[in-house]
Amino acid sequence: MANQVKTIGVLTSGGDAPGMNAAIRAVVRTAIHKGMKVKGIMRGYAGLLQEEIVDMDSTSVSDIIHRGGTILYTARCQEFMTIEGQKKGAEICRKNNIDGIVVIGGDGSFRGAGKLSALGINTIGLPGTIDLDIACTDYTIGFDTAVNTAMEAIDKVRDTSTSHERCSIIEVMGRNAGYIALWCGFANGAEDILLPERYDGDEQSLINRIIDNRKRGKKHHIIINAEGIGHSSSMARRIEAATGIETRATILGHMQRGGAPTCKDRVYASIMGARAVELLNEGKSNRIVGYKHGEYVDFDIQEALAMTKDIPEDQYQISKMLVR
Repeated sequence: MANQVKTIGVLTSGGDAPGMNAAIRAVVRTAIHKGMKVKGIMRGYAGLLQEEIVDMDSTSVSDIIHRGGTILYTARCQEFMTIEGQKKGAEICRKNNIDGIVVIGGDGSFRGAGKLSALGINTIGLPGTIDLDIACTDYTIGFDTAVNTAMEAIDKVRDTSTSHERCSIIEVMGRNAGYIALWCGFANGAEDILLPERYDGDEQSLINRIIDNRKRGKKHHIIINAEGIGHSSSMARRIEAATGIETRATILGHMQRGGAPTCKDRVYASIMGARAVELLNEGKSNRIVGYKHGEYVDFDIQEALAMTKDIPEDQYQISKMLVR
């Protein structure tokens, strides 16, 4: 049984995601409700090693639930990947009377959380990433906002693409995961969806479909390209050379990380934040809060990191039927 937690630290690490502030707010207010103290750790593990630690109360998290990004800021930290850095982080926690930490981030952040847990600091992870690539959960904080941001942008590109009778390649984020691309492919009625998990590199088939669709009277051709495939600009040049159809690449980039979180991201992140504090209050450690089959659940960090995730085959097959 892990030690009873009296003071909780909360940090955000890795890429920012809309809804992180909602999770921070829930952690702080739930902890205070349960009689715990809360400290905010600025700039992730890098800030922990620099002792950028501030006291937090209910006022600290007022009027943040609607804001994108993270009020605690975020960074990546090479030093914390070393044993020396991890031991230093645990000692700084003890120095500041932090006996439990809520880590909001992705798989790299969870590895760090697992190391802190092994060094005696109770840790709970919350899946904060727009990529939806955490295997133990069907939902990650920020995905819903990011995919809606991308969807709205793609609708706008479609308008101008149709006006000019162009082919448009629109690249969305997701690292090596194709979930944003798949969802936008569905939602935007794309003619082609290129997913890292499925793309075979057959560009000629793509070119043939563009030509066939133009012959059938299509005035535009929207290709959603995932970040894990990339090279959208060079792909556009090759397609234009092969088809004679003006082809433009649009890389949506980090706009997908920003903006006010959707209702779903605010609510789910809040519930996850509260659940993280409840787990610490129960004496739990080395856990990740997830959402599976409509329920909020938790997993051992090492078990969660060993899990794998793939694009659902049924969704992929439906996407193939709906495009063209």
